[in-house]
Amino acid sequence: MPAEITWWGHATCTVEDSGIRVLTDPLFARRLAHLRRRRGALPPPDARRADVVLVSHLHADHLHVPSLQTLAPGTRLLVPRGAPRAVPGFARLRHLRIREMAPGDETTVGDLVVRAVPARHDGRRLPVGPQRSPALGYVVEGEARTYFAGDTGLFESMAKETGPVDVALLPVGGWGPYLGEGHLDARRAAQALALLGPRSAVPVHYGTYWPIGLDAVRPHEFHAPGTEFVRLAAVHAPEVAVHLLGHGERVRPEVAR
Repeated sequence: MPAEITWWGHATCTVEDSGIRVLTDPLFARRLAHLRRRRGALPPPDARRADVVLVSHLHADHLHVPSLQTLAPGTRLLVPRGAPRAVPGFARLRHLRIREMAPGDETTVGDLVVRAVPARHDGRRLPVGPQRSPALGYVVEGEARTYFAGDTGLFESMAKETGPVDVALLPVGGWGPYLGEGHLDARRAAQALALLGPRSAVPVHYGTYWPIGLDAVRPHEFHAPGTEFVRLAAVHAPEVAVHLLGHGERVRPEVAR
C-alpha cells in the first residue's frame, strides 16, 4: 500500500508505509507549560498506536515524556544520542524499546528502513549548557521515501544529507510570535523544497499551540504559515504537490515508480 500521512497537529504525524505505522514527535497535551492547544481536537486514542516512534530533538514540544508514557509497551522509540542521560523523565519510559540515534544511523522496522539525518537546530533540553544530543531529521524508506525534518533551519547540504525523497514533512512555523535561528518559516521551507525536490510536501509545526496571553501578538504567525507556504512553494518549487492538511486529516501522496 502506498504511504499515507496523517497530521495530528504541531510536529505529530503518522506515516503508514509497508504495513508499518511510524509516529513522529508525539504531543498529545492540551497544555504544555505556557503553551495551549488553540486549534484542533486532541488526537484520538488510535493516534498513539505505532510500531516505531521518532523523536527529533529534546525540546519538550517534541520529546514530551507524558505523551511517550501513553505508548503501548514494547513500542520502538528512536531518540537522539544522549537523550536518556539528558532527560530524567526517561526513567518513566522503561516499557519502551529505546534506541539512541546519530546522523547516519539506520534501523530496520519490518520492511522499512529509518535513517537519521542532520538538522540545524538547538538539540539541548534547556537553552543552557553544552550541546550533547544532536537534533535530527529522519528518512523513512519503504514504498515511499518520506523525510520528516523535525525542527531545522535551512542548510546547503540538506538535499545531500537526505538523499532523494518522495514526500517532505516540513516545519513552516512555530509556537510563538517569533522564530529564532534554526527554524524554517514558510519562505525558508519553500526554499528547502527547491533543494530537496520531492514529489509531495506536507507543512507541519504551525497553527496548533500558542503562548497563553499572547493572542494579539503577531497572530498571523499562528494562522498564516500553512497557506503562505502553499503560495511560496508554487513560486520556488512549482513541480511539488503541496497538501495542506487540517488536524486529523490524511493524504496518500503520489510517489515515484
